[in-house]
Amino acid sequence: MKTNTNQNINVGVDTGKFQLDIYIRPLDIYFTVKNDEKGIAEAIKKIKIHSPNRIIIEATGRLEMPFIIACAKANLPFVIANPIHIKRFAGAIGQRAKTDKLDAQLIAHYGEAIKPTLSTLKPDIMQTMSDLVARRNQLLVMQTMGKNRLQILPKELISTIKPILTAFKNQIEKIENKILKLIESCPEYSAKNTILQSMKGIGKIAAASIISNLPELGYMSNKEAGALVGVAPMNRESGRYKGLRKIQGGRHQVRTVLYMAMMSAIQSNPVFKSTYQRLVAAGKPKKVALIACVRKMIVILNSMLRDGVMWKAPKV
Repeated sequence: MKTNTNQNINVGVDTGKFQLDIYIRPLDIYFTVKNDEKGIAEAIKKIKIHSPNRIIIEATGRLEMPFIIACAKANLPFVIANPIHIKRFAGAIGQRAKTDKLDAQLIAHYGEAIKPTLSTLKPDIMQTMSDLVARRNQLLVMQTMGKNRLQILPKELISTIKPILTAFKNQIEKIENKILKLIESCPEYSAKNTILQSMKGIGKIAAASIISNLPELGYMSNKEAGALVGVAPMNRESGRYKGLRKIQGGRHQVRTVLYMAMMSAIQSNPVFKSTYQRLVAAGKPKKVALIACVRKMIVILNSMLRDGVMWKAPKV
């Protein structure tokens, strides 16, 4: 039997690696399911019965993406909430205790009290955009290999490779146009894109890679952002490596794109240019200096997206 549609139904979802804790307010319904395809399908079926006004889930990592995709496919209204906002709400109502059930209740309460705007994010578009960025990277690698071969081929064989390079160029342009159309099709993506590209050094492809491969950016701490991309230095203190620090893990695709973006930024953006020059002058290897600059870039972009502000270079 369906719920009275006059009620303001808010569903709070607390996401774990293996489990989803779900609370439906004000019906006081609580249940858990496994965070897998079968569990998510069961959750969607139970939630849909009550015709919710909104389903609120924190953007804490990619763990929530399968559930969000399922909501989108089921035409259920969802909100990808900023964990910082929910934490502040908990402080405002004086909630200190933490359990999975209490967290789900808190998220539902936040939805009812604050009524956050429904997300217009389209997870299927996000996946398509990520695939397009990856394919563009593959074509760029093949294009570079072709250009390198062009330098060493005998003159009589140059004509055999030039048409291939032209084909690569055309395909890359087609992919870039598709990426731009996908961004323009979604208001939230478009708004993010404008903020990201306001920073000198971040172009349309870097922005698209961040939007599709790093959707949590703007919803986390600066330290978490650096670790997610894989540019936060980790201690390595075992045996003869004692005292050394290195980067590891993270999302290599977006890290590669940002590394290339930084190559441009240290030429055009005075903030990163001065940081890079200072680190190199202090004796840091150039690659280490670049990674440090990428980490600084991620921290700044995270703050910009979190606060919804455009790039503004600090006054010197």
